[in-house]
Amino acid sequence: MLEKVGFVGQEKERNQESNVLWTADEFTERLKDVGRSYYHDKHPFHVKMHQGTLSREQIRGWVANRYYYQKCVPIKDAAILSNLPSMELRRQWIGRIIDHDGTNGEDGGIEAWLRLGEAVGLSREEVLSEEHVVPGVRFAVDAYVNFARTKPWIEAVASSLTELFSPDLISKRIKILERHYTWIDKSGLDYFQSRLTQAPKDSDTAMRLVLTYCQTPEAQQRAVAALRFKCDVLWAQLDATEKAFIPKA
Repeated sequence: MLEKVGFVGQEKERNQESNVLWTADEFTERLKDVGRSYYHDKHPFHVKMHQGTLSREQIRGWVANRYYYQKCVPIKDAAILSNLPSMELRRQWIGRIIDHDGTNGEDGGIEAWLRLGEAVGLSREEVLSEEHVVPGVRFAVDAYVNFARTKPWIEAVASSLTELFSPDLISKRIKILERHYTWIDKSGLDYFQSRLTQAPKDSDTAMRLVLTYCQTPEAQQRAVAALRFKCDVLWAQLDATEKAFIPKA
């Protein structure tokens, strides 16, 4: 009986909280809390990477599978762009597509990732063919693109806020790859260097939009849920990659 009363009390407290509009600072902290709890830097595969214990096959498997995500990022951003309701908002978002796809005469993030593939010992054709991409990764990434295409645009924007957490991870990753995986050609790390400046710029834009347009308790909670969904997508990719590239005994 006491347990039931406690459960009802917790539910009542949650219901009351769901009707409260958070301040901008409170809302920002709720979003950051998602990263503190669920960002994929805590995944066992990333932990092993940072410990320097992944095999060459595992690193190559990660690069080959992450390529599918990198390839789909501008597709995701194009889907969001198509749903933005004003020219002003589209102007703020379109740079993300250029960052990844590049322009005539200027390479973007996808090309840089292909060079990373070559730096870890994969041929360009091998990465482009997606022959190493496992079903779980493909399913997770496709779900993210579909989310961006079909959900209200502000929720899709909120889902991109994993960029709040990526600069710290990328900064650590560069140092770790250089220290523990000396067999990787350093020229292949250009992708990570570029994201150190791009990610904060992108997250500032997305955060500004989310704080401006999420002006009801429901909208704020949906934004937090969207960011949690994106963290789950990143986590699921690593789950699938880790299981597909188990070190040989």
